[in-house]
Amino acid sequence: MDRCPFKAAIIGGSIGGLATAIELSESLGAEVRVFERSAGEMQARGAGVVMQPEVDDLLRRIDIDTASVCVALRERVSLLQDGTACAQAAPQLMTAWDTLYRSLRARLNPAAYTQEHELTHLAPQDDGVVATFSNGASADADVVIGADGVNSQCRALLTGDGSAARYSGYVAWRGLEDEIALPSHLVEALTDRFTSYTNPGMQMLCYLVPGADGAIEPGRRRVNWVWYFNTPEDQLTEVMTGASGKSYRSFLPASDISKSVRTAVHNLADRTLPPVFQDLVSASKIFAQPVQDVAAQDRVYSRGLLVGDAAGTVRPHTAAGTSKAFGDARSLAEALQHWSRQKPLPTDGLAQWALLRNRELSATAARGKRLAASSGLGF
Repeated sequence: MDRCPFKAAIIGGSIGGLATAIELSESLGAEVRVFERSAGEMQARGAGVVMQPEVDDLLRRIDIDTASVCVALRERVSLLQDGTACAQAAPQLMTAWDTLYRSLRARLNPAAYTQEHELTHLAPQDDGVVATFSNGASADADVVIGADGVNSQCRALLTGDGSAARYSGYVAWRGLEDEIALPSHLVEALTDRFTSYTNPGMQMLCYLVPGADGAIEPGRRRVNWVWYFNTPEDQLTEVMTGASGKSYRSFLPASDISKSVRTAVHNLADRTLPPVFQDLVSASKIFAQPVQDVAAQDRVYSRGLLVGDAAGTVRPHTAAGTSKAFGDARSLAEALQHWSRQKPLPTDGLAQWALLRNRELSATAARGKRLAASSGLGF
């Protein structure tokens, strides 16, 4: 007798897709397969992650001690351009994208995670969906769940018009460096603190996160920073064209930044940032992500569903991107709790799931835009 209530194909193998797979398989007993388009190790595109209740909840339910995957901070420090600092107590836990990724990936059956599968087609069936990939492979499932991010191919196929992401008017420049590789004065100034600097049209923040191997002991952690500054749309193509000539849409890796762009970023840092942040940018292998907006989408397309950034984005200033995806996954499992392939799809429950999640998404997205505008960032 088949004890599996349904099969789910999850498109996108980042932490939102992994969270969805774990929620459906462990809470409901569903058979899940995650299809990721990239090959090899996935890059830590989000770098630092602020620990939020939704993430903490899932970690605890899969027997991971949250403190064991986080670096604890004790205060927030605001800088002026001359380096003057104002501090206040603010305990907080910080983790990293790759730390969460490894923790969730280890929980999933290795056979359920498949790479080098780029989605090209979705074919609805009477009782399911067939997903086809660029390598010629296909997979049938009772439901297909798009968790493939801001430039979701699954969303494009389900909506028909693509619902393309819109550039917000500014770029997030980032660094993620081993603390042991940085000058000691930088580590001393930044340890235990959430350090930030804001000036009209730019904002920079920094905090420590676990090391590349997940270590949280002093000397084995990493210094994570992000610097947002306005970049006109007509300059974005130049910024996102690598030294190799390759054009990037959503992530420019450190290994391919052109010399002219790197020099321009360093020069801007020297002119505008406080001394400690000037030194940090100079000592880092910088990479970049344009900040993009996707309005809240219809999440339910018969047997196709959308979660995480595929369903709509929030600005990074909310520190809610990861928690939003985890909340989507948890509540989707609740909406599908009593469903099996022998029954009609629970359309009322899914409609209510979509309504509630989009209500929260829209409120958070609006708050993120207000936060950006308060720093003079974006359109």
